Amino acid sequence: MTAAIWVAGAFCIVTSLVHFVSIALVTLRGRFAGKNSPSAAGPLPVVSILRPVCGIENAIERTLRSGFELDYPEYELVFCVASETDPVIPLVRRLMAEYSGVPARILIGDDRISINPKLNNLVKGWQAAEHDWVVMADSNVLMPPDYLTRMLDRWSPSTGLVCSPPLGSEPDGAFAEFECAFLNTFQARWQLAADAVGNGFAQGKTMFWRRENLDRNGGIEALAADPAEDAAATKVIRGSGLDVRLVYLPFPQPLGHRSLRAVWHRQLRWARLRRVTFPIFFCMEFFVGGMFPILSAAFLSANDVIPIWSAAALAVFWYGMEALMAKGLDWHCSWKSPLAWILRDVSLPLLWINAVSGNGFEWRGNQMNVKEDSLMVVEAD
Repeated sequence: MTAAIWVAGAFCIVTSLVHFVSIALVTLRGRFAGKNSPSAAGPLPVVSILRPVCGIENAIERTLRSGFELDYPEYELVFCVASETDPVIPLVRRLMAEYSGVPARILIGDDRISINPKLNNLVKGWQAAEHDWVVMADSNVLMPPDYLTRMLDRWSPSTGLVCSPPLGSEPDGAFAEFECAFLNTFQARWQLAADAVGNGFAQGKTMFWRRENLDRNGGIEALAADPAEDAAATKVIRGSGLDVRLVYLPFPQPLGHRSLRAVWHRQLRWARLRRVTFPIFFCMEFFVGGMFPILSAAFLSANDVIPIWSAAALAVFWYGMEALMAKGLDWHCSWKSPLAWILRDVSLPLLWINAVSGNGFEWRGNQMNVKEDSLMVVEAD
């Protein structure tokens, strides 16, 4: 029993410190947002923005429209669509006509270089982009007017790629709140904290490239080396001796209504991709979240090592700090959020177990498998 008490105590202390330090790092770095505008450093580069689109999503007109309203001197928009019958095409054409002063094109076709449908959709855009600076941005990213300058703000001579994790906003319903709990104070926080200590890694929602950094390492086809293009991008850039950096504050993704099935399947897909692309980090995910530290504190209380109220106090402090971070950074936070955070942490071990128990998943109607040899054949879960 003595050994169990020591292990529980050490685990509780270490995980709590990591949790609170990560929150402090992300909150502090958020205060630097907008402090170093690149406009004073000289002429801004012309940028090509590639937007893969597929179907009618929540707030799709607003997110696509935001790309036409950037406060930036010169850029082009390249919309990539896999199928000529996609229902999003009329919307894109209408926006292009409405904002005729913004150079924009729509490219249709599907180049199957990987099991990743988004990457296949982007190939033609990368090849057609006219400028040396290129953004790959998902269609559900809501671009603020300073979208491009905020990414340039993070560029330095040692930078090879600038990214932004998704930040859930405008959730409609309990399950959208559940998705916010994963995206914001959990996944975005850990990614931003990793970047703050010099270990940034790519996130596919927004990736800002200098073309030469990818072309000299095999071009866009090099991103097919992993099932997820952002994992491959991280390896390409780090292999070049350059750094992946993240924006100070992420760009929002309006969530709208979500079903539990959709949220769970999306998280499971990402978990299975992390399992095969970054297995060491994935192994540690079983113990992240507040459930195990709080249970450890309860165990210590039951054995009269710490006061009986300590586990409850840790729980309040644990999720209270998440709330302070979300409020301080103007991220979504409502009275439902703490309940969603608790549900998230309880579900994390179950998500991890499901991630290691299969290889297949569905992505935008495409049956996929995280095994390298499974472009067309998917293993049944």
